Amino acid sequence: MTEALITRLNNQDADFTAKLDALLAWDSVSDHKVAEAVADILHQVKERGDAAVIEFTNRFDRRNVVDFSELVVAPEALQQALQAIDPAQREALEEAARRVRAYHEHQRQESWRYTEADGTVLGQKITPMERVGLYVPGGKASYPSSVLMNAIPAKVAGVDELTMVVPAPDGELNQTVLAAAAIAGVDRVITIGGAQAVAALAYGTQTIARVDKIVGPGNIFVATAKRAVFGQVAIDMIAGPSEILVLCDGQTDPDWIAMDLFSQAEHDEQAQSILISPDGEFLNKVEQAMERLLPTMSREPIIRQSLANRGALIKVANMDEAVALSNRIAPEHLEVSVEDPEALLPSIRHAGAIFMGRHTPEALGDYCAGPNHVLPTSGTARFSSPLGVYDFQKRSSIIFASAQGASDLAHTAATLARSEDLEAHALSADYRKH
Repeated sequence: MTEALITRLNNQDADFTAKLDALLAWDSVSDHKVAEAVADILHQVKERGDAAVIEFTNRFDRRNVVDFSELVVAPEALQQALQAIDPAQREALEEAARRVRAYHEHQRQESWRYTEADGTVLGQKITPMERVGLYVPGGKASYPSSVLMNAIPAKVAGVDELTMVVPAPDGELNQTVLAAAAIAGVDRVITIGGAQAVAALAYGTQTIARVDKIVGPGNIFVATAKRAVFGQVAIDMIAGPSEILVLCDGQTDPDWIAMDLFSQAEHDEQAQSILISPDGEFLNKVEQAMERLLPTMSREPIIRQSLANRGALIKVANMDEAVALSNRIAPEHLEVSVEDPEALLPSIRHAGAIFMGRHTPEALGDYCAGPNHVLPTSGTARFSSPLGVYDFQKRSSIIFASAQGASDLAHTAATLARSEDLEAHALSADYRKH
């Protein structure tokens, strides 16, 4: 008897909760040996700056760098890459960038203020961050789309200087990644990676200015380093494996749904693909479609392992139960593949991105729909949001009291201050009375 391609679950079964919890369980950064290695790298870079970065880069990326300037990509090299890539790729990158920029323009927040009757002015000043570091994976995991999704919101926000770090194993650089950096308006590209790149951005070196925030995906060493420097700098998130959850009424083409599930499973063996439907026969058809289509996939071994590890087809009684289960899972990507997705939307509480209707595969969002593809994973959509312009802006409160306003507020402030035994606070307010 052959092993099943994917787990089948039914939310009416007595052991469903335990099985679902086991399926969803994920700890993104837990390896003690990795943590120790990262701590040493962070310490070395903090203490020795450029010299330590060069040493680690030579060791881990098989480079022979002598001077730090060899790690910096010349600005003209970005433009040369843009000219050199396949014209169809360039056109696709530029169209995706245009759509991503247009969407994120809507997110930009502006400063605001209002004036009270006594002349006191209250408000909020919105200011972009000065410096941001963007981590981009190198080698096999080179994603030009990730450059666009991380860099464009930062530039729309008005970030002064965006530094991209990308490892170049054996000195090899992905030209499409450099072209994407040119299109997105990245200010500086440095060919370093790993925990040493995170450390350089977080602490600064003789050559690299310390940044205010580090964004972008990376391996377990990068994720561990980002977690360790959080507080010294801001970070976007500690991302787990990619996820897709599809809610379907049973009326979408089973081949479409099978391929949508594959689209996340092909990322890596720990990615998660789940389909929930009240139609048991439809689940059977999707499983059959998966078995038929899987041998045609170039990344078949990865998809097969991902589905076996963390995939599931889940039977529920109705679509209301499907939505309730979706809210419990809080997926990164949620496809609502039903006839009237708008009817279900008000009930959906937790999801990174919601793809509505039968003609909206998650893949469109990964590349060119416009919304950001940097999304909360591992259930963190319960309290987190997609990366956006607001992640690169800071808010400062504005308080400009008039003489009358200060006098009126002094009594309240002084009373509260004295209730906390802070007499200087009280007197500071009292002095403004008239």
